[in-house]
Amino acid sequence: MPFADVNGQHLYYEDTGGPEPAVIFCHGFLLDGSMFEYQVNALEGEFRCITWDERGFGQTGAATAPFTYWDSADDALALLTHLGIEKAFFVGMSQGGFISLRAALRAPDRVLGLGLIDTQAGPENPEVLPAYEALANEWVTSGPSDTLAETIASIIMSPGYDHSGWIAKWQASPKENLALPFEALARRDDVTPRLGEITCPAIVFHGENDAAIPMEKAEVLSKELPNCEELVRICGSGHASNLSHPAEVNRPLRDFLERQSGAR
Repeated sequence: MPFADVNGQHLYYEDTGGPEPAVIFCHGFLLDGSMFEYQVNALEGEFRCITWDERGFGQTGAATAPFTYWDSADDALALLTHLGIEKAFFVGMSQGGFISLRAALRAPDRVLGLGLIDTQAGPENPEVLPAYEALANEWVTSGPSDTLAETIASIIMSPGYDHSGWIAKWQASPKENLALPFEALARRDDVTPRLGEITCPAIVFHGENDAAIPMEKAEVLSKELPNCEELVRICGSGHASNLSHPAEVNRPLRDFLERQSGAR
């Protein structure tokens, strides 16, 4: 299995190889790189697609120390360097969007463009944070029971999407692995005031029924990113719209990547 020892981490990744430009996919909280299967399948004939498991998730495994999404952005950039890739498009869903925005701020010369799916630039909503903290504490203390897992899946997945496979993954993982990633999620900083610094092209996708991040946050991204081309509203989708509505994401994402690749 491919692992990269970069930035003090042992990161699991998958790389389709093939033609560049490259696209690195950054997954959401409690998910892993496999969540982009539909996007990789749609794009790999034309782009070099890299997926990876972020700190605390998937085959990368437990985080060993507190970290921030700036650290995770450095992980992604270091992985690209490890693979000999100077520049790439970043496509990030939710937590992966937090990472992608920070990568664009950290290393603007290395980010060709941004595909931002069901994400935002701001901190966690203080009105819902106590409820999220209670869920995380229950998870770390007792593990993701069927009831708890279903509650969380209803927040981070679209209505009607079969999330049973993800719940099986959660229940098979050590419960304590959630603690440090949740702290990174809950305590993240606000990069909204810096969106104007991100001058690469961007496209924003957002589920109209997203229970985790309201559509208004996507509207802020599309308004404040200077070169955002479009806000794609995914009808009938909640959070993780690329999982539940892949066709509605893949078509405009591919068009965006092709257009920006030709403009380079």
